[in-house]
Amino acid sequence: MKKVSIWLMAVMMMAALLTGCAEKDQGEDGLELVNEGEFIFAASGEFKPFSYVRDDMTMTGFDVEVGKAIAKELGLKPVPKRIKFKGIVEGVKTGRADVAVASHTINEQRAKHVRFSTPYYYSGPQIFTREDSDIKTTEDLEGKEVAAAKGSTYASIAKEYTGNVKIYDSDITALKALSGGRHDAVITDFVTGRSAAKEGFEITGQELIERSAQAVVIPENNPLMEEKVNEALENLRKDGTLAKISMEFFGDDITKEPAAEE
Repeated sequence: MKKVSIWLMAVMMMAALLTGCAEKDQGEDGLELVNEGEFIFAASGEFKPFSYVRDDMTMTGFDVEVGKAIAKELGLKPVPKRIKFKGIVEGVKTGRADVAVASHTINEQRAKHVRFSTPYYYSGPQIFTREDSDIKTTEDLEGKEVAAAKGSTYASIAKEYTGNVKIYDSDITALKALSGGRHDAVITDFVTGRSAAKEGFEITGQELIERSAQAVVIPENNPLMEEKVNEALENLRKDGTLAKISMEFFGDDITKEPAAEE
């Protein structure tokens, strides 16, 4: 009997400990945060020019600066947290970060597990090849070897057109492999591909497959965070901050929804 009581006590203590680990700090406005006064947002640091690591090991890029701007609107200290892209959604779900500002496309599969903010930029997947390639459209991808980033929507899109898809940890490493003579094509975000071409990668853009909207990833059980982030984004749109950040990294405003005829 004594052994049973000790066992029950141990189980209860462990449950209490686990519950305590899962709890978040709550700000004055009721906003649940991993750490009080901080806005911890995940980014991969491997997706230039959206997020990348400087020589001093700090992160910057379009996503990172947008995350910092959101934090400022919320009156919180911005804390970028580097997590590999394939693990970011799970990281937000399990409380490793308050949100993710990491170029996640809004889609039904992800929406089953997390919330999305309103879009903070618009993009779309594009086919990239070497200049001497005869691949021009998705119809030309059948039977071809196509590379894409793990956990991205682009990998899923590639599988719609070929059964030979090679997976990389990031879009940049996939594009570098393509530039170096590996694979027949890469499907990635058109901004990333064009930026890589400007930096000297020997690749060229082909068909732009579709348009997509990218948003901040928010824990499913934190509706107030969604509300606050959306308010912050609306303010950043109105005062021109989002457009300014976009121009800094791309020389173009990718934060405006493209016209239907495009």
